[in-house]
Amino acid sequence: MRVHPNFASEARTYSLHESAAGNELLKFSKQFLRILGKILVPDHLPPSVAMIASADCKYCVISTAGWDAARRLRQECAMDTTQLQNFQMHGQDIPWLLTHWATQRPEHPALVWEPREGTRTQWSYAELLAEVQSVAVGLTQRGIAQGDKVLIHADNCPEMVVAWLACATAGAIGVTTNTKSVGAEITFFAEQAQCVAAITQPQYADLVSKHAPGMRWIVVTDDNGGEAPTAAEAAHGLEAFSSLRGDAAAFVARPAEPLLPFGIMFTSGTTNRPKAVVHTHANAIWASRMGPRNIDLGADDRYLIYLPFFHVNAQSWSFFSVLGAGATAVLMPKWSTSRFWDVVVRNEITHISLMPFCMGTLAAPDRPESHLRVGVFGLILPDLDKMLGIKVYAAYGMTETVTHAITGKPSQQWPARSMGHVSPGYEIAVVDQDTGMLCTNDETGELWMRGTRGIQLFLEYYNNPEANAKAFEDGWFKTGDMVRMGEGGNVFYQERDKDLLKVGGENVSAKEVEEVVATIAGVGQVAVVAKHHEWLDQVPVAFVITTAAAPDHATLEANVIAACKEKLSDFKVPRAVYVVEEFPLGTLDKLLKNKLREIADAHPAV
Repeated sequence: MRVHPNFASEARTYSLHESAAGNELLKFSKQFLRILGKILVPDHLPPSVAMIASADCKYCVISTAGWDAARRLRQECAMDTTQLQNFQMHGQDIPWLLTHWATQRPEHPALVWEPREGTRTQWSYAELLAEVQSVAVGLTQRGIAQGDKVLIHADNCPEMVVAWLACATAGAIGVTTNTKSVGAEITFFAEQAQCVAAITQPQYADLVSKHAPGMRWIVVTDDNGGEAPTAAEAAHGLEAFSSLRGDAAAFVARPAEPLLPFGIMFTSGTTNRPKAVVHTHANAIWASRMGPRNIDLGADDRYLIYLPFFHVNAQSWSFFSVLGAGATAVLMPKWSTSRFWDVVVRNEITHISLMPFCMGTLAAPDRPESHLRVGVFGLILPDLDKMLGIKVYAAYGMTETVTHAITGKPSQQWPARSMGHVSPGYEIAVVDQDTGMLCTNDETGELWMRGTRGIQLFLEYYNNPEANAKAFEDGWFKTGDMVRMGEGGNVFYQERDKDLLKVGGENVSAKEVEEVVATIAGVGQVAVVAKHHEWLDQVPVAFVITTAAAPDHATLEANVIAACKEKLSDFKVPRAVYVVEEFPLGTLDKLLKNKLREIADAHPAV
């Protein structure tokens, strides 16, 4: 092999025994750089990359200058991580998804509103897009810019859905909040998310205006999810929601930015304050892709949404599954035992999310004939299929995982009481919390999930770097759920983190409640745990060790409950206060909350 004389003094020789055949310099140079840098090589190389190949293409000589140029080329051609993540959802966001179905299925029902009072209303995909674009224009005209946060504090209603989608369309962020919240919590939500405006209902107008005083403007719907407001509620003196509507013809689309945030939901973990979970447009597209596949939702199916729309189940599991298939969402103000079957039959509902409190209605012996065939629940329970007369699909997820991260279908015949297998796109680990090591078969550990943040997983906890740091470890999101990995990759739920309660589908932080109870005169120590409940699954109760100055038990309990009602949402308020002499303690005086839960369950029902 000849070496060019200009390179002889500083040449480096590299063996490439498995390179492609052929002695064309350009072809070999490309192969060389692929091996060197594992990058995509452009169609031609810069002149500074000087190489000489042997006839059999097994060796080449490259100068030092050429070597440096090759390294620079690798750096220049290296793909940016953010660009790669955006590329996964290239050209796709929520406005794109709405426009797609408004083009492909313009007359197909997208949203049906089933109020308790008033007229049933339906929007086709074309009509829904026009309504969303109209409100998006109005938001922009009112000064809402890309990245601005708009507080949406309302029970289920069409205006809430339209406003939420309009914020996303305008590039803003809809902050949907729990309507059971008290004033102090409203203040926290508005300040933590840095909201600039608010949309609410007459029943909450006074609460929002008093406790979110920094808003540029607040608009109020005409009614309370289909129910007429009282005279006092109607006298709020704020602008009507209709004032947000602009000229849809004036709408100007913005370029799709998949990783742009579009929504914030607050979720309680084991910390003392709810965390602001940020979802991106790419998260929404991911949910729309995976949701229909996970629950076998087709284009002509209809999903009944009765759970609160400020919850991930209604938003991602239900509504984005519908948008992913071009199906129909039927929205109720809330669960209604008396109206359930009427709504299901009239709207030919095929899919619902299952909660413990609706089981009795579905299992009623006099249930009517219907199209209902799928209920989405947390576990595989063949007996439940028989009892309810539908197929129960297992699905595990949380606000942070965006959609179903572990799933199981009845047709797959996974073991009873398992949650199924990890969904495609996610990785799973079961980790010993004490050692940090991976658990072996059938050992219980904390469930960790991994995916791309802003696509499979939420983007971040907004304005909360400490919570972000605690939630992630080497790219893994720590869920706080305890599970075990069974045979064949089946995941079995064991329990929540001891400081996180699940009350009727709502997360409750024991620490948040304990901080309030600890401020009450006469309380020396406090521990809040879950007590089993027939309808809500769990409710919080407080165990208290009193001080010498404590009042009698009845007075203390009344004081505790009154203080919690003032500062916490209703579902966070302890249902009972138990005075004890001491707490059960384990090694190193560790509080044994599992023992307290057993004691609580031994007390009469609350």
